[in-house]
Amino acid sequence: MDSQKSFVTWFRDSSPYIHAHRNKTFVISFGGEAVLADDFDHHVHDFALLSSLGIRLVLVHGIRPQIDQRLNKLNVPALFHKHLRITDDLALQCVKEAAGLVRVEIEALLSMGLANSPMAGSELKVASGNFITAKPIGVIDGIDYCHTGEVRRIDSAAIHQQLDQSNIVLISPIGYSPSGEVFNLSAEQVATAVSIALKAEKLILLTEHSCCNPDNGEQIRQMTTDEAHAFLQQHQDIADTINLPLKAAIQGCRSGIERVHLINRITDGALLLELFSRDGIGTLISSTPFEELRPATLNDIGGILELIKPLEQQGILVKRSGEKIEMEIADYIVIERDGLIIGCTALHPNVQGHFGAIACLAVHPDYRGSERGNRMLDYVYHKAGKLALKKLFVLSTQTMHWFIERGFVPSDINSLPDPLKAMYNPQRNSKILYKNIA
Repeated sequence: MDSQKSFVTWFRDSSPYIHAHRNKTFVISFGGEAVLADDFDHHVHDFALLSSLGIRLVLVHGIRPQIDQRLNKLNVPALFHKHLRITDDLALQCVKEAAGLVRVEIEALLSMGLANSPMAGSELKVASGNFITAKPIGVIDGIDYCHTGEVRRIDSAAIHQQLDQSNIVLISPIGYSPSGEVFNLSAEQVATAVSIALKAEKLILLTEHSCCNPDNGEQIRQMTTDEAHAFLQQHQDIADTINLPLKAAIQGCRSGIERVHLINRITDGALLLELFSRDGIGTLISSTPFEELRPATLNDIGGILELIKPLEQQGILVKRSGEKIEMEIADYIVIERDGLIIGCTALHPNVQGHFGAIACLAVHPDYRGSERGNRMLDYVYHKAGKLALKKLFVLSTQTMHWFIERGFVPSDINSLPDPLKAMYNPQRNSKILYKNIA
């Protein structure tokens, strides 16, 4: 029964994302290392599953290790400058061979109908083509990059045409000039340029490592573009496996991509965990914060009611109707995380009396213990200061120690201003606390 309940809960939680992602365009980039890995077929199965859910997929693959393997067999060193390969005539031949082989291998896997997999009975169609026009990088710092190029133009109309026919579009990191020259491109740059040109809803970069803070080794779960830029400035020696995806994410977000995901491809099912669960498993880069503390609006009433209902049933909070919250919505503060209200509180001010009452402070059970209550309380202090309030009151039945730990002082009903005293319910026998803030 526990497994059944777990499945039902998971399915209900994931269904909003299934609905939200349908008919959206996702660009997914992965390196040549992923193609060489033993579990690459698992990623292909997940690509197929995304396609079957109505997601318009563009796959951009890398070929760095495949090129290096060929150069190594020829006893020729791989040359790089500023994270970019110097592609001479011999290296270009290796680029062509590697791109052709990898593309064929991916197409073959996408064409297989595997039993007991998301691809069972599916007829996936894969489209490739000369969608990318490129130009040479030229000479930088006296270094001639030869056949290494950069994206000049994306034929977005041709890609959209293939997507409209329910095809998966597969793109290699190779571009062509109008004169027929071939250029070796950065897979991250190609994926970014394609996502921008298509106005894709998401750019997803499957990485070799999780994006972690070098100072403490902890994974970074989310960053704004400004935070990501500052992170790269602070850690300029960070490995290319994180440096290049982060730069791509910053460029994508600043060019209109709403969200860019960096996902460690080593974790089985990481792509699905990131896209169909609220907290995901990777690192989210966005122009605006993924989680936002802000004043409540009328659209938040349903979320507030859903958040506080369990606490009302336990007697922790006073029952409030939607109508009452609507009337007092200007007093409410919420924390929104990806469309879900995970925290709320209210400051009911009495400007004439220079006091206020804090009410309805709640945090979703899944998000407690991460300073969100403190953040809301700090916001209340700031708001109270702007209103020139001098004293804040709290009526609490079960959370008084939380407030005491934050400087509130226990008192009695006689300390309440007359408006609050008139509203006091003796049957709840709430503890009364106050704090001077002037």
